[in-house]
Amino acid sequence: MNRGNRIWIVCPVYRDVESFTILREQVLVTLEHCLRDEGGALETKFVVVDDTAGEDAEISKLDAFDDVLVITPPFNLGHQRAIVFGLRMIVPRVGDLDVVVTMDADGEDQPSDLPRMLAPVVRSPKDEKIVCVARRTKRHEPVYFRAMYLFFVVFFRALTGVSVRSGNFAAYRGHVARQMLMHPAFDVCYSSTLISFESCVRQVPCARGRRYAGRSRMSPLRLFMHGIRMLVPFTDRIAVRALTIFAVTFAAGIGLSLAVLVIRLATTSAIPGWATTAILGTLLFSFIALGNFLMLFIVFSHSRGISLAGLEDQVGRGRPGSLGLPPTGDGERDGAS
Repeated sequence: MNRGNRIWIVCPVYRDVESFTILREQVLVTLEHCLRDEGGALETKFVVVDDTAGEDAEISKLDAFDDVLVITPPFNLGHQRAIVFGLRMIVPRVGDLDVVVTMDADGEDQPSDLPRMLAPVVRSPKDEKIVCVARRTKRHEPVYFRAMYLFFVVFFRALTGVSVRSGNFAAYRGHVARQMLMHPAFDVCYSSTLISFESCVRQVPCARGRRYAGRSRMSPLRLFMHGIRMLVPFTDRIAVRALTIFAVTFAAGIGLSLAVLVIRLATTSAIPGWATTAILGTLLFSFIALGNFLMLFIVFSHSRGISLAGLEDQVGRGRPGSLGLPPTGDGERDGAS
């Protein structure tokens, strides 16, 4: 990379300052070795999105680091939308050739994987759109979690036709961030919206690391909601598949109905009583299932997106300078919140 370019490390933090501090140290060591080998120079800027909305007193410890910028949303967003909020707040200050990296702060996205994540991005032509995402090759969760995850992968594949084995760990150029972050699906889910851009996504095999400190706050309910949100960027594909299944089911019901009618009118064969009930049940089920599925899915996707859409503009107008973004040019150093 050229001298003067920056790398922006964006992390959502929810009462996990200790883990982020360890992550920061390891990222700096990894990048120092990486850039030394390539003979380059790069300024690293960490962007912490405090997803407690200012309620975590330990966040103030990060004021001691000149390279850490804290952004505080007005309310809890969840780790996916917190990343998007942070990205949209900093993107006006990100240069086209800067590199943006998003990763979890707890250590499960390993800093040692950064060189392999960055290589396809920094070596690509300046105007090429490349998004590198980490494809998970190994996990350290309990057996029950891995079983649930495997079920979700199969379920996701069946609904969308896409295999999902990635999370928030991603890297891309500043000009790519500036263009793609306007996609409305980011308002609901960051990780799956990235993989929906299939033409520019490069998957980098990375094992999932272990948490540095503390414990995960991902409850089964939050995990379930996250899984539902991941489906939203693929609404069109899911709708097509749902309509296909409905059409096949409806056609089968009509076909069976006609067959029963022909047998009843043109022959003397007896028709089992359960046949008519089964046919009517099939037709009724196809209508009810389709209507409920589409209605619930559309309501969910719209309700989740509304709370983030335009939020960064509202906060910026309401409390100028309160997010740690001083009204200075790109040449001056950003202050920490």
